[in-house]
Amino acid sequence: MFRRLVMTVSLVVAVGLLAGCAGSGGSSDSRPEQDADLLLDFAPNAVHAGIYLALERGYDEAEGVDLDVETPGQSTDGIKALLSGQEDLAIVDIHDLAIAQSKGKDVVGVMAIVQTPLAAVMAQPDVARPRDLEGRKVGVTGLPSDDAVLDSVVKGDGGDPSKVDRVTVGFNAVQALLSKKVSGATAFWNAEGVALKQKRPGIKQFQVDDYGAPSYPELVLTVSREYLETERPVVRATIRALRRGYEGAMNDPESAVSALTDAERSLNRTLTAAELDAVSPSFKAGAAFYGQLDPATLGPWATWEQRFGIVKEKPDVAKLFDTSISGAGLKDDPNA
Repeated sequence: MFRRLVMTVSLVVAVGLLAGCAGSGGSSDSRPEQDADLLLDFAPNAVHAGIYLALERGYDEAEGVDLDVETPGQSTDGIKALLSGQEDLAIVDIHDLAIAQSKGKDVVGVMAIVQTPLAAVMAQPDVARPRDLEGRKVGVTGLPSDDAVLDSVVKGDGGDPSKVDRVTVGFNAVQALLSKKVSGATAFWNAEGVALKQKRPGIKQFQVDDYGAPSYPELVLTVSREYLETERPVVRATIRALRRGYEGAMNDPESAVSALTDAERSLNRTLTAAELDAVSPSFKAGAAFYGQLDPATLGPWATWEQRFGIVKEKPDVAKLFDTSISGAGLKDDPNA
C-alpha cells in the first residue's frame, strides 16, 4: 500500500510538472489526461477509418486524451452541439462551417479530415457529360451546398444549371438512381458513389473539383472558439492522435477496415474496404502532412462558396480556421 501511495504522489507531481511546462495559454504538447467527446458528421463509414484505428490502437490515450466517439442522430446538429457544450469536438462539413459563420456562430476548424471535395453528381450510364442533365430530373437533398455542387458541375461543363429539373430526394440518392426516378443526383462519391458503382456498373461520377470548383477539405475537425481557448491541449492531443490513426489507415488499410467493422458490426467489410480504397488518396492529397489546413487552399474555396450562393458574404478564412494548430506535434511545430 505504501508503494502504491508513493507511485500515486509521484504521478501527481509529474502531471503537475507537465502542466507547468505547458506555459500560459496551454499551447504546448502537454498530456492533458482528459476525456473528450467527438461527434461524427454521419453514420460511421470508411472516411472515419483513421478515427477507429486510433481508438483501437490506443493512440488517443497515448497522447493524453480519452476520446468517446459518438454517431449523430438524424436531427443532430454538430455546430449546435459544440456551442451548447454537448460535444467537445465534431467532424463538420466545410459548407456548414461557412453557414455557421454567416449566422454569427463562433466555431473554428482545426484539422482537415480529407483534403478534397467529396461531393459529386452521380448520373445514369446514358448521361455522357454533366451538361446532358439539362431538361432531366436530378435529385438533391435540399441543402444549399447541393445546389451549389450541381450548379458548379453543370456550369463547369458549359451547361445551363437553370435548365436542370431539380427534385428533392433527401438522402436517398442511391435509391432514387437505382429506381431510375432521376437521371442524376448529388451524392458523396466516397460512400454513395461506391455503392452505386457496385450495384449499377457504368454509373457516371462527376466530381465537383473536376468541373471548376477548387479543391477544398470537405470534412473538418471543429470546435467552439471557447473550447479551443480553454482546452487547447486537448485539441492538440486529439489532432496528434487522429493524425497517427489516419497515417496508419493509409499505410495499413486492412487493419483500419478491421478496426471500423469490428466497432460497427452492421458495416459490410467488402463495401467498407472498397470505400476506403476510394477515399484514401483524399486523406492527404496535395497536403504537406495529414490534417493540414492550408490558407492557399481555403482562400479559393471561400470565393467559390460565395460565388455559388452557399453564403452571401465570403467566409473569413482567418477567423474560421486555426491553420497553425493542424500541425500539432510535428517537428517544425513551434508549440511542440
